[in-house]
Amino acid sequence: MTDPMTDPAAGPDPEAIAADYARLVFPQFDERVALALGQDLVSRGLAAGLPIVVDIRTSDRVLFHAALPGAAPLNDRWVARKSATALLFQLPSLLVGLRNREKAETLARHGLSSETHADNGGAVPIQVDGTGVVACVTVSGLPQVEDHRLAVAGIKAVLATL
Repeated sequence: MTDPMTDPAAGPDPEAIAADYARLVFPQFDERVALALGQDLVSRGLAAGLPIVVDIRTSDRVLFHAALPGAAPLNDRWVARKSATALLFQLPSLLVGLRNREKAETLARHGLSSETHADNGGAVPIQVDGTGVVACVTVSGLPQVEDHRLAVAGIKAVLATL
């Protein structure tokens, strides 16, 4: 499968990102799967020396959270804002942002404050077959497209083990 963001000159392709996301469906998702996903992302981050925060949460509970060396406290705020957007729209935050920019809109159009929501990439909702969105995995600390790519890579790796 090709990366939906392979043409750096053209930028990320919203339709390809949406199609890729539609395939990221878990048969089930619980604390054990959240831990496996979080550990996969932490391992990737440590191996590459990435200054990231990894977070997995539901709408009312944090299931996994880790800050790697070099990550800043500000990354925790980005995680909360990007996660809130992905959970509300039930779409990757990168996709929400790309679609907003295509329409020359902002989150404010939806009555959302930049203090609580962000449509920058890095938050990807966790979908469960037959249930819908149950949680969100978020990476913060890299450029937004790289945050998104890393989150998706972790999801794909864990899905391959289920």
